[in-house]
Amino acid sequence: MTVIVRDVRPGSAEDAEAFARIRRAALPYMIATGPQVTYDLAHAHPDARNRPLLAEVDGEAVGTAEVSLAHESPEPGTGCVNIFVHPGHVGLGAGSLLLRAAEEHLAEAGATNLYSWVLDGPSHLAFAAKHGYRPSRSAYFLRLDLATAGLPPLQAPPAGVELRTAADFAADPRPLFELDALATADEPGDVAAELTDYAHWLASIWEHPLLDRELTTVAVADGRPVAFSAARTDGLGRYGSAMTGTHPEYRGRGLAKLVKNDSLHRARAAGCTEAFTGNDAENGPMLAVNKWFGYEICAKETRHVRTLGRGR
Repeated sequence: MTVIVRDVRPGSAEDAEAFARIRRAALPYMIATGPQVTYDLAHAHPDARNRPLLAEVDGEAVGTAEVSLAHESPEPGTGCVNIFVHPGHVGLGAGSLLLRAAEEHLAEAGATNLYSWVLDGPSHLAFAAKHGYRPSRSAYFLRLDLATAGLPPLQAPPAGVELRTAADFAADPRPLFELDALATADEPGDVAAELTDYAHWLASIWEHPLLDRELTTVAVADGRPVAFSAARTDGLGRYGSAMTGTHPEYRGRGLAKLVKNDSLHRARAAGCTEAFTGNDAENGPMLAVNKWFGYEICAKETRHVRTLGRGR
């Protein structure tokens, strides 16, 4: 048995499909497709030093690593590495080899603190601890059966608020970028992010193949977008909430519920049968919103961190 780690080949549909297949098997709560992997690799920001990796056992792809610098973080030296091994091929050493290659790459790129999401299973947590990673904050994956869920009835928006879709902003999406930047700035998490590069946002988010503009609902008030619920779909009946955010000046008015409910109804009408989302464990308001819709927690993951240079 031979285990090797190699780079995902840019433009290789075979590698991209293998990467997505492993992600779906190891983390079925997030949408992953081959075209998405290809697109993400082609449009990664150069400052991210992005380097996706594949682990192979006797020529068969069994593990992946997402490896990059958190280039949108105001704190320099922050690296991110997420390891996924196909459940049918654990215990063969693929995860350790992937992590070693990822850490070497990030150290060379100048990272000092490495963050990694780890599923809350005994073997996953033990792997992280063995390699010197200590737990930080947690988050939940949630699932909603759209085929049978009794969604709250659609409600008319309050006076002065109009519901539109992201498709309505195709000619000029900058107002959505500005709202996304505001919502992202205070998103709960241990790695802060600042969206300042409009051109990169257009390429990596607005033009992303999974973004469904027709199912992404936007609330407009006072002539500008003030709340949104971004939708991603894979064409196979799966719908994912990429982000639900509200302008700070318009919070507390129920707009997050309004736009997400509209988006979910649109998704079901379009034939989506499963809806997934994720929430930071400390984001009580959004957890309450999702519980109101009928989402149920299906998994938990914990962010782990390791400072390079410290012993294992």
